[in-house]
Amino acid sequence: MKSGSNLEKVLTSGQFAVCGEMGPPQSADGKSIKKKAEYFRGYVDSVNLTDNQTAIVRLSSIASAHLLLDAGVEPVMQMTCRDRNRIAIQSDVLGAYALGIKNILAISGDHQKFGNHPQSKNVYDIDSLQLLQILKNMRDEKKFQNGEEMKVEPRLFIGAAANPFADPFEFRVLRLAKKVKAGADFIQTQGVFDVPRFKRWMEMVRDLGLPEKTFILAGIIPVRSVKALQYMKSEVAGMSVPDELIERMSKAAKPQEEGVKIAVELIQQLREIKGVHGVHIMPVMWEQVIPQLVEQAGLLPRPRFEEEQTTPAKEAPAKG
Repeated sequence: MKSGSNLEKVLTSGQFAVCGEMGPPQSADGKSIKKKAEYFRGYVDSVNLTDNQTAIVRLSSIASAHLLLDAGVEPVMQMTCRDRNRIAIQSDVLGAYALGIKNILAISGDHQKFGNHPQSKNVYDIDSLQLLQILKNMRDEKKFQNGEEMKVEPRLFIGAAANPFADPFEFRVLRLAKKVKAGADFIQTQGVFDVPRFKRWMEMVRDLGLPEKTFILAGIIPVRSVKALQYMKSEVAGMSVPDELIERMSKAAKPQEEGVKIAVELIQQLREIKGVHGVHIMPVMWEQVIPQLVEQAGLLPRPRFEEEQTTPAKEAPAKG
């Protein structure tokens, strides 16, 4: 076991993992993190804290992760390459681990032109593959990127992102293999709506033997309206949304309830795919749906590892 994180324990024990995701506020309001934590505690195994997603200034991922940890929920701290050079990245990694953060997700980050400071200068001193290798060497070799040794290494559970739907389709699996080789212990995918296409991707993933080398968590995005699905289909790069789902949502008398039903069905289908080790639920400003969604999907109770918890976990409601 690399880090002793709760997420790592769930996955290595062979249980189906459940991750959540939370976007930090566009302010210094740390209380909002702890308020949203109530929707996740006892219902998921860990929660991603995004790092200035869509290149919009938000409360930092490292501070947000620490606040979430204080609230009794294990964080997965995202780290992008967009805003920091390798010095700052390694420094933040050391700081995060010193604060008790055990999971990290290495990503490139959205280009600044899409955010609220399009005139800002991006960094991209390294890319996500290089970041994964740096994190792995810091943990396993106790060495910084320049080769110097450190006294106390960050024992992190290292994650990466994957998009099974972007073109060229065949290239996506090869890039995933590179990330696994670079050091990704777990993978979180783009939101899955197109299950047949995801199944084809997973076939190629299995052909390369990757599920035996990393843990794959399939992305789930619960939606509240047909407009949300239409937006993802037309405006979000690398998304595949079947027309039949859009038609189904457009005819729904209660769109939010239908959105939950769709998410539950997707989770159930993904659980049947060989090589999928869990789901990563991204509620996109709809965190309050998490308890209902997780319960209806039959994912309760979540496994508990009392000896590793720094604060008591909320008791999840029993099924039935």
